[in-house]
Amino acid sequence: MKGFNRQNQLFSLCGLNCGLCPMFLNKNCPGCGGGEGNQSCKIARCSLEHDGDEYCFQCKKYPCDKYEHIDDYDSFITHRRRKADLDKARQIGIEAYNTEQTEKTEILDFLLSNYNDGRKKTLFCVAVNLLNLQEVLKKIECNPDMETLTIKEKSIFVESLF
Repeated sequence: MKGFNRQNQLFSLCGLNCGLCPMFLNKNCPGCGGGEGNQSCKIARCSLEHDGDEYCFQCKKYPCDKYEHIDDYDSFITHRRRKADLDKARQIGIEAYNTEQTEKTEILDFLLSNYNDGRKKTLFCVAVNLLNLQEVLKKIECNPDMETLTIKEKSIFVESLF
């Protein structure tokens, strides 16, 4: 959307966790305010028309009618938790939320770089969005066989931990 730019590409205005989304990772989505030609967005337009809040939860009218059914109809996990994620960011503060998101993107990068057999990107994105993965990471680290396994075997093992 022309004139709409975002500093934070991990967490959008409307509550999408872009840094954990397969569409964003595949470069099929530039993120909101991430370049020319991205789709017109009623929420970005609303932000431009009002105070230019960086996140919808900062608006005096939040949650407005745009959020009434926002999480009901999309299949991507990052699109189904927008209101809950905005509420969490408001509750703990945007800096703490961004710290959590950065940690999750690092875990996702680790999983994708080391255990993706080419067919696990969506699974890993969903897992990182929904689960506390510290236990999984410990089990991966403690497995003495990891160095001798093929990428497919590693992928199956990590999948079994979820």
